[in-house]
Amino acid sequence: MIDHDRLFKELISTFFLEFLELFFPQVTVYIESDSLTFLDKEVFTDITAGEQYEADLVAKLRFRGQETFFLVHIENQSYPQTEFGRRMFTYFARLFEKHGLPVYPIVIFSYDTPHKPQTDTYRVTFPDKTVLEFNYGVVQLNQLNWRDFLEQENPVASALMSKMRIAPSDRPKVKAECLRLLATLRLNPAKMKLISGFVDTYLRLNAAETEIFQTEIAKFEPVKQEVVMEIVTSWQLQGREEGREEGRVEGREEGREEGREEGRLQIVMRLLNRKLGAVSPELGERIGKLSPTQVEDLADALLDFTNAGDLVAWLNSHEESA
Repeated sequence: MIDHDRLFKELISTFFLEFLELFFPQVTVYIESDSLTFLDKEVFTDITAGEQYEADLVAKLRFRGQETFFLVHIENQSYPQTEFGRRMFTYFARLFEKHGLPVYPIVIFSYDTPHKPQTDTYRVTFPDKTVLEFNYGVVQLNQLNWRDFLEQENPVASALMSKMRIAPSDRPKVKAECLRLLATLRLNPAKMKLISGFVDTYLRLNAAETEIFQTEIAKFEPVKQEVVMEIVTSWQLQGREEGREEGRVEGREEGREEGREEGRLQIVMRLLNRKLGAVSPELGERIGKLSPTQVEDLADALLDFTNAGDLVAWLNSHEESA
């Protein structure tokens, strides 16, 4: 099970200024980069829904040449959600109320499907006037072409190319290009491991793709090829260790796994019924057909559901990508 929010939060917090330089260069013009600090967890309660939400990442920066500060709120959204704009506005309002500082809101849409362009505006309107028009920055990865970032010597580009719009036949080439770009950046080992691990998480290749991947690496100039091969070797060593660990527990777990999967599904159904009201038989049947990994992903995602529409959108997205 992939913890998308954790991976994105770790990447963006480590390379926060580089993220802004890549996608919002106009912001970097008026910030004092050495003033960057991250706020502790910002948790908000939605009284009407009876739920708590935690903002993914909130940074505090000073305006260049001034003594005044502002906040940058970055939210990663790994699945489609109805009325997401309202949630972004709620975060904005609570942050502004609590800190009394201007807030620059940004959302990263990191899901694979659907590909429909997402709005960057939340409005409250009446027949005779618009009461509110709230705008936020949008980075929708499945709308971006990875080829447009090949020459961007930026660690965030190296990582996020793995989540952009990729033709299935291009997957091995994209993985190789992510590492080629990483090899040019001269980062310390910890940062290189962070990015290479991100890329490997989102671009797992089958045997045929791996052969193409290795062919692509062989085309690199010797210095970059050496760096990339060190990364690939570290993946292989880690994979062997994980395989040994899995082998040690497989014998103990095999007989109980089927019962565990059924138990997970029952727990998820109970949580959905409590959260959204009685789930219809049709939706229950669709949930019953999910793979064990998808059931675990649904268990994480349902915490942010506010109505049955969110569940339907999540199922549509994950059934399409299965």
